[in-house]
Amino acid sequence: MEIFNINIMETIKIIRVSLTVGLFLYSMYFLIICLFSFSPDPKYPQTTKKNRFAAVIAARNEEEVIANLVQSLKKQNYPKDLYDIIVIPNNCTDNTEQEALKSGAKIFKCKRNIKSKGEVLSEFFDHMMSQEDQGEAYDAYCIFDADNLVDEDFIDSMNRAFESGAYSAQGYRDSKNPYDSPVSGSYAIYYYAANRFFNHARSHIGLSALISGSGFMISHELVRKMGGWNTKTMTEDIELTAKCVLMDCRVYWVPDAKIYDEQPLAFEQSWIQRKRWTTGLIQVTELYLWPLIKKTLKEGSLKSFDVIMFMSALLGQILYIVAILLTAVVDYELVNSGLMTPMYILYRLSGAFVLSYIFCIMMSTIAVIMAHKRPYKMRKGISYFWVFVFSWIPINIACMIKKETVWHQIDHTISVNIDEIESEERN
Repeated sequence: MEIFNINIMETIKIIRVSLTVGLFLYSMYFLIICLFSFSPDPKYPQTTKKNRFAAVIAARNEEEVIANLVQSLKKQNYPKDLYDIIVIPNNCTDNTEQEALKSGAKIFKCKRNIKSKGEVLSEFFDHMMSQEDQGEAYDAYCIFDADNLVDEDFIDSMNRAFESGAYSAQGYRDSKNPYDSPVSGSYAIYYYAANRFFNHARSHIGLSALISGSGFMISHELVRKMGGWNTKTMTEDIELTAKCVLMDCRVYWVPDAKIYDEQPLAFEQSWIQRKRWTTGLIQVTELYLWPLIKKTLKEGSLKSFDVIMFMSALLGQILYIVAILLTAVVDYELVNSGLMTPMYILYRLSGAFVLSYIFCIMMSTIAVIMAHKRPYKMRKGISYFWVFVFSWIPINIACMIKKETVWHQIDHTISVNIDEIESEERN
């Protein structure tokens, strides 16, 4: 029996070491790509050709913020006759439609029963594809959320990217309320990090940026080739990224196309939203992981491989938890055999906690500085970012046990205009 126990313990040690090495190599992949974050911003040349755009906004009970978004879009440094602002109210019980019309937007009304943003966009693009022959199609579409505010150069920047070959592109996501609470500050840092360490870095080595909910552009031609907007998951943005890569269409990164996004203030709101994100990532992985693997193996596609690595984040977390549990088993055996004291284990755990907190402080501060923000003003988010990051572990576990399949609305109540945001940015 003792030999049997020894064999089990040796097996556990081998598995733990293998997991540690695997997780280290997985982390090094992203670290190496992050080194390109320090490269200059991509620049798209000025062009005399101006394409026709539609700014498309799905809106559910957004009467408090929709007017400010429409007004920011009306201030674009782009010929006014070459873009339309189209608001799509759905399941509204307030005056979203009236406020959008009053602000100067066009209205598209859904005829089907709509449950999510993906279904809203699906109906809209089905309509646009059916109108091609009548000459009502746009060259490209910019997708926004109702709580966004849009920088005046957004459409012009996307037009330059479009003329440089971009059929899909992600803009820079900033925040309307980064200083309001630790949670909203953490969200802002999360997007600053995604902007710089993910999208910016990949733009320099020919990989695909990640479409991120709002502030992105997609061409009419690409939607047509896709057969319309046929997303099936809770995260239509990640799904669209996977579909683009499978079609050999890289998502471009356009940092000059900036939007400001309203972030949740409370942890409860954040928990609900991130459960939807995790569920969507699981759904996208189930649908697209194997096609991406086949494309990687058959064509040697680095873009597909990179998306696979991104999708593997959930698996990485599971393996990380398993490695911790195996370490606990080994430590327990060492304590039992007198080779290690409980106090040493306590010191080691305390040290790991302190180091992880310091690492989060450092990374969030670097992300804030590289976003040209002031760390002191972002101190709430920086100090809380560790909680934000590690709270994703129970969220992911909860979604793996039971997926979040209901679309919960997050109320948007911060009514500020683009001039106020830009004034705040200068101060």
